[in-house]
Amino acid sequence: MDFGKLFSIIIGSIFINNFVFAKFLGICPFMGVSKKVDSSIGMGMAVTFVITLASAVTWVVYNYILDPLGLGYLQTIAFILIIASLVQFVEMAIQKTSPGLYKSLGVFLPLITTNCCVLGVAILNIQEKLNFIETLVTGFFVPVGFTLALVMLAGIRERLEHAAIPAPFKGVPIAFISAGLLAMAFMGFSGMKI
Repeated sequence: MDFGKLFSIIIGSIFINNFVFAKFLGICPFMGVSKKVDSSIGMGMAVTFVITLASAVTWVVYNYILDPLGLGYLQTIAFILIIASLVQFVEMAIQKTSPGLYKSLGVFLPLITTNCCVLGVAILNIQEKLNFIETLVTGFFVPVGFTLALVMLAGIRERLEHAAIPAPFKGVPIAFISAGLLAMAFMGFSGMKI
C-alpha cells in the first residue's frame, strides 16, 4: 500500500480538487443547504455516508460484474440505481433518528440521488482505475471537502445576515459572490506540490 499516494488523494480530494470549488459539482445542495451551519453539517454527513458507501459498492459492481461480463457501458445506469437505493436508506434513517435534521434538509435530502457529485465520484474512481482502498479513501475525503465547502459558506452566510449589505446584493447574490471568493481562495491550493 502506497501511503504517499493515499496522502495525495486525501489532500487533493479536500483542497486541490475540491468537487465544489474546482470541479463545480454538487452546486445545488451547496447553495441550497448552506444557510445554516447545523443543516450544512447534517447534509455533509449524509453526503459523506452516501458517497463513501456508493464508491465501495459501485467499484465492486463494476469490477466484479459489469466489466467481466462486458457490460461497462451500463455503468451509469447501474451507478444511479445503487445511489438511489443508498439515498433512500439514508433518508429513512435520518427521518427515524433525527426528525429535526430531516425537516431542515427538506427536499435537498432526496436530491442527493441526483447530486452530480455522488455520481461523479463513482465514475471518476473507475476512470482513474483506482484500487479498492484508493476508492474508499477518495469516496470518504471528497465529501469531507464538500462538507468543508458547505460549512464554510454557511458560516459566511450566517454572519452576512447581520451585515449591512446593499439591498440588491442580499440573499442569493451575496451567497454567489461569497462562493466565488471561496473558490478563488481554494485555487491557491492548486499550486501545492505533494
